[in-house]
Amino acid sequence: MKRLLSVLALFSTAAFSSLAFAQEVAAPTVNKGDTAWVIVATLLVALMVIPGLALFYGGMVRAKNMLSVLMQVFVIFSLMAILWALYGYSVAFTEGNAFFGGLSKAFLIGITPDSLAATFTKTVYIPEYIYVAFQLTFAAITPALIIGAFAERVKFSAVLLFTVIWFTFAYLPMAHMVWYWAGPDAYTDAAAAEKAAATAGFLFQKGALDFAGGTVVHINAGIAGLIGCLVIGKRIGYKKEFIAPHSLTMNMVGASLLWIGWFGFNVGSNLEANGLAALVFVNTLLAAAAATLAWVGAEWMIRGKPSMLGATSGAVAGLVAITPACGWAGPMGSIVLGLVAGAVCFWSVTGVKHALGYDDSLDAFGVHGVGGILGALGTAVVANPALGGTGVWDYVSNSVAEYDTLTQLTSQAWGVGVALVWSGVVSFIAFKVVDVLVGLRVSEVTEREGLDVAEHGETAYHL
Repeated sequence: MKRLLSVLALFSTAAFSSLAFAQEVAAPTVNKGDTAWVIVATLLVALMVIPGLALFYGGMVRAKNMLSVLMQVFVIFSLMAILWALYGYSVAFTEGNAFFGGLSKAFLIGITPDSLAATFTKTVYIPEYIYVAFQLTFAAITPALIIGAFAERVKFSAVLLFTVIWFTFAYLPMAHMVWYWAGPDAYTDAAAAEKAAATAGFLFQKGALDFAGGTVVHINAGIAGLIGCLVIGKRIGYKKEFIAPHSLTMNMVGASLLWIGWFGFNVGSNLEANGLAALVFVNTLLAAAAATLAWVGAEWMIRGKPSMLGATSGAVAGLVAITPACGWAGPMGSIVLGLVAGAVCFWSVTGVKHALGYDDSLDAFGVHGVGGILGALGTAVVANPALGGTGVWDYVSNSVAEYDTLTQLTSQAWGVGVALVWSGVVSFIAFKVVDVLVGLRVSEVTEREGLDVAEHGETAYHL
């Protein structure tokens, strides 16, 4: 039993709460400051997608495909918002089994302005509607990240159909496996904790920590992108013709919006405006800065010149890596994690990709997949209180639990492995189904002409 309680303590603070209502809670309180912060954080995450990610990716493609990328990101955001309200929220954040929730809140049935969602402090809640909206933005950005791997060569209809399938069978179960739990008020004593843990998601039960989406968002999307670029094939002229970003100005603006919006992504995931939120803010800032310097430094040494694209890619790599760890790392741990992510992701997109020959157009896997893996595994190290981390809170004893790095690393490996296999298999099947139904790839004529005119009848620029 002592061993079981130790494991329970490790996963009792996994990043997102389920909707533990105020039932049987003596005096639930809704703090207006917490509520206001989550509203702002939701806006910041939406800003990450439109226009942040759209401009970041759009600047990296050729001018003839700029509008297609903007269109894909914009419409994916809209499509995911509707699917989230129809069934996504319910499948991800209601009790079901270890892999899927139920449909008790499909169409947001039963949710009212008085409905409450748990935070990470006992008896402290936020309105459920803003929790729905906050999680919606995560569901929206994740499939939008995937398109960077096969940009400039896929039909718009294929992108949308793939997104529906992948969202349903990859994103929703991963979100449920990692983030669904009964909420802190369920952990009153050892027996109650054991009972509550049995209703949690599969990876939550394994003790995997993911504060804001290292597995659910970045590894999940990264491996899907890698599978996509392998199934779809390389762009025409890849490694034979000059293919370069058409606007690093747009790319830098997009990266900056991503960086700023990421404070909503990470800090908002705390669900409360308190001291831990301040720590997450500092960790997010420092990791991105460190990764920027690491990528630029590595590029400068190896290629002779530091590039703007390298700086923006480095910043995003650092943000990706700190995402799962941001609520458990200390500032110095965040810097180290950022430095490692910047250097390793640079090697991934310049060395590994070219050595293996796959065409990950905008490095969705090289940055989000690899950075997410580094961050998820690195969480086990930087969370250690002996290394400046916060440790993991035990809601039964209401204190920091005894920490063992190897035990936590095993739990993190479970998260990484399941994300890679689950999303990889779902993605492969989804791409094959889409190819049969509508076809994945545009014609050679369309690809050479550019997707803007051929797919949308418009151009991003009138020269």
